[in-house]
Amino acid sequence: MHPMVKPALRRGWRDLNTVQFGMTPAHAMTLGPMDLATGSFLDLLNGTRGLELLREEGRRMDLPDGHVDKLVRGLARAGLLDDARGGGPSADALRKKKEVLDRLSPDLASLSLTTPSPGDAIGQLAARRSQRVQVRGAGRVGAVLASLLAGAGVGGVDVVDGGRVEPWDVAPGGLPPDAVGDRRDESARRAVRRAAPDRPPRRAAGRASPEDGDPGFSLVILAPRDDVAVHAPDPAAAEPLMTSGTPHLYAGVVEGTGVVGPLVLPGETGCAGCLHEDRADRDPTWPRLVAQWRSGKQRQVPPPCDLTLATAVAGLAAAHALAFLDGRAPSSAGARWECSVPDLHWRTRPVRAHPTCPCAAAKRGKGEHLSEDGESHETMAVQRPSEQCREAEAERPAGTWRAHV
Repeated sequence: MHPMVKPALRRGWRDLNTVQFGMTPAHAMTLGPMDLATGSFLDLLNGTRGLELLREEGRRMDLPDGHVDKLVRGLARAGLLDDARGGGPSADALRKKKEVLDRLSPDLASLSLTTPSPGDAIGQLAARRSQRVQVRGAGRVGAVLASLLAGAGVGGVDVVDGGRVEPWDVAPGGLPPDAVGDRRDESARRAVRRAAPDRPPRRAAGRASPEDGDPGFSLVILAPRDDVAVHAPDPAAAEPLMTSGTPHLYAGVVEGTGVVGPLVLPGETGCAGCLHEDRADRDPTWPRLVAQWRSGKQRQVPPPCDLTLATAVAGLAAAHALAFLDGRAPSSAGARWECSVPDLHWRTRPVRAHPTCPCAAAKRGKGEHLSEDGESHETMAVQRPSEQCREAEAERPAGTWRAHV
């Protein structure tokens, strides 16, 4: 182990005996009491020395025997320590790709804030390279979303859609202006390759069709260009995904309202069928309206989907997708996040498992796969500098749900 104080957290002395790691309430911690010699020793925890060499340095600084090991253990328990050589073989392979790791260094720093054990952050970043995600839809939301996932290190990002690129599909980070007239799916895949920090693995021949519930995907994201499909997702369209147990996430824009979620964990959380049944319970005319919207005359103009809102939706959906791929349970599991112009206030609407939905999630009970982490991070004296910090720690989701691969 080559211990390293997490460089993502800025450090400052609150007084002569207390050091604070981090600035924001979500991640800031204080450590104390700490003498000046120990404070100076923290500078040596930069990942360039192993434990034996650090012990020698501690003796030179007249630190008591065992003090270095106690400090390292305390920092590790507090989630403040990383391992410059940790993460396993896949992390070692990633370290050898210096240009790739340089591109992903901000993502690695961000992961270090949410991974408690030394070496976990680069281990998770390396694990993303083996993940396969399919994005269904290559409009203003889908193409940008796919590029974000590839840019964040997801190794296999496939995009499926029909038709050709229209001028209104163009968006920064997504489909470029010179793609107008080209096939949407091919143009989106080119955007994905441009965004990826590393050359993605070659796709096997015989790629599954969009209708198939390919069990090889860790996650499928449905980002339709059709605003009706965003507002009222068709349960039949996701039936193969439900049958194969493939997690899937909805995202899109409808009439100036951005939508992210729900993230559907088949048999565990509310799905598109649950959403439809719940709406029908609350509004008996809902099925009639949906039937009219789906069978109505095709739009002659593109649906309202302003560029900035579409980009915000793509970014939030990508963040929720990455949280799931990294083994966490994002807040979109069983919920929809919505944001409308002009107030742009994000709000969440639960998508509860419905007892009459064939998905049977209601029978499994609420949140069996989600566990709350009541275990506090303790060190010789580690505290959040405010109650707000402690609340943020308690609210951080700690449950995991195994990706279907």
